[in-house]
Amino acid sequence: MLEVGMKARDFELLNQNGETVTLSQYLGKKVVLYFYPRDNTPGCTKQACGFAENYPHFLEKGAEVIGVSKDSDKSHKRFEEKYSLPFTLVSDPDLVAIQAYDVWKEKTMYGKKSMGVVRTTYLINEEGIIEKAFGKVKAADNPMQMLNEL
Repeated sequence: MLEVGMKARDFELLNQNGETVTLSQYLGKKVVLYFYPRDNTPGCTKQACGFAENYPHFLEKGAEVIGVSKDSDKSHKRFEEKYSLPFTLVSDPDLVAIQAYDVWKEKTMYGKKSMGVVRTTYLINEEGIIEKAFGKVKAADNPMQMLNEL
């Protein structure tokens, strides 16, 4: 996980609409950058819907929300449409941002070890500096936690 006070690592990835998104295009705004394992899984859906439900409050506080997973842009589009997600989802199939933000880790599920995304959320300030970093976040609680941090 990256440390508080570090410069956030820029990336160039496709969003759910097939458009190129960079973190640097959000300079001047706060960014809630959250990494999640997979579209349409129970925890990831709770987390995304929590951000969607509170999205107007994030905007009121001058913050943008960006979700990142290794799912394809087409998968993100289906996820966005199914749950009316109003924020950006970026696709990172080559693990560019996922590894740059140090969230690709060995995980154990049902006694089986595998590599995967550890649910992690960063709050990045207007200058592109990491203000807060939360690892192993609880999916359902994370949106309100981040809103309270703002």
